[in-house]
Amino acid sequence: MVLGPLLRVGVLGRRVAVAGRAPPKGYRRVDFDSHDGGKGRNISEGTRGPTVRELGEFALIDRITARRPDGPDVLLGPGDDAAVVGAPDGRVVITTDMLVEGRHFRRDWSAPGEIGRKAIAQNAADVVAMGARPTGFVVALGCPGDTLVADVEDLFDGMWAEIARSGGAIVGGDVVGGERLVVSVTAFGDLGGRAPVTRAGARPGDLVAVAGGLGWSAAGLEILSRTDFPGARVTALAQNADVVVPGADPAAVGRALATHRVPRPPYAAVREQLDHGVTPTALTDVSDGLLADLGHLARASGTRIDVRAAALAEPGLHALAAALDVDAAQWILAGGEDHAFAATFPADTALPQDWRVIGDVHAGAGVTVDGGGYTGNTGWESFRGVEVPPPGESR
Repeated sequence: MVLGPLLRVGVLGRRVAVAGRAPPKGYRRVDFDSHDGGKGRNISEGTRGPTVRELGEFALIDRITARRPDGPDVLLGPGDDAAVVGAPDGRVVITTDMLVEGRHFRRDWSAPGEIGRKAIAQNAADVVAMGARPTGFVVALGCPGDTLVADVEDLFDGMWAEIARSGGAIVGGDVVGGERLVVSVTAFGDLGGRAPVTRAGARPGDLVAVAGGLGWSAAGLEILSRTDFPGARVTALAQNADVVVPGADPAAVGRALATHRVPRPPYAAVREQLDHGVTPTALTDVSDGLLADLGHLARASGTRIDVRAAALAEPGLHALAAALDVDAAQWILAGGEDHAFAATFPADTALPQDWRVIGDVHAGAGVTVDGGGYTGNTGWESFRGVEVPPPGESR
């Protein structure tokens, strides 16, 4: 079943939920193109509308397809048994990732459009982390029959909004019934004649640098999971009000919530350095946590990476952590899901301004912080991590 372009872009929907339950009618229209943590959103009430069960599979597919432009690499778009995407380079970069309700997101915390953006972002970041340009995405959606059609449309609107940042196009997919919402995305990319930038190229003497913020998504999860401060999380989200953390800067709270709901991979930072001939020796996106992902890179390269804690300061994040009585270093070093990029470069490289040096590469193995071991949690690993807490429970 090949899916296709949607009807709208730029205006995404928020389903109003209280303690995990949808109200009998009404959902909110929210403009999520800004990254202001929920301030200044354009909200208007809509009617409940049909569910996917009421509409039916094929009518749903018709509803969420048409009038979306194919990307420049799409030779045959949605509507046939399969799509055809060009591979100008002769090689194809492929990655896939899945978001499962209750493990990776909660619908009383995140709007459908935010979930859609996140699904594309984490896949596009993997493509870009190989030094490639995204060319196409295939989306498989599983959802309960009582899911609002409007929510499905908003989910795909969010995907297209992120594609506007990353490049590419949705070229196909599938829709199936299920007990909870599951979004699986497969992404394709083109290397443009360059060699892929893998995790295995770091060498002793290289610099270690990062583009993008660290720790903000973990901070947002912490805020959403807590119930020990005013501004109950569910009420705040349902009313589209600011969550108030006593002693914390509202702007920092907003950024943390926004980053957790919709990570913003700095795609341009990688593209610009490659376009200017500044090629990393190794590159990865930070999805599992900085130390965990640098650990993957160090292991693949057969080297030791040392991180300088003083280079990891995130303005605003440390004060937010203090207000929540949390060690900001834990968010920064092990939080994950910011989808920043971490890379190694030869020591004499003049880095673009979007990159900051945070350490260096040595002979040996593993990852150290300021030359020594780190005893805290180092990042996420499936089957060993903690699920997103269900509605009504705190972490």
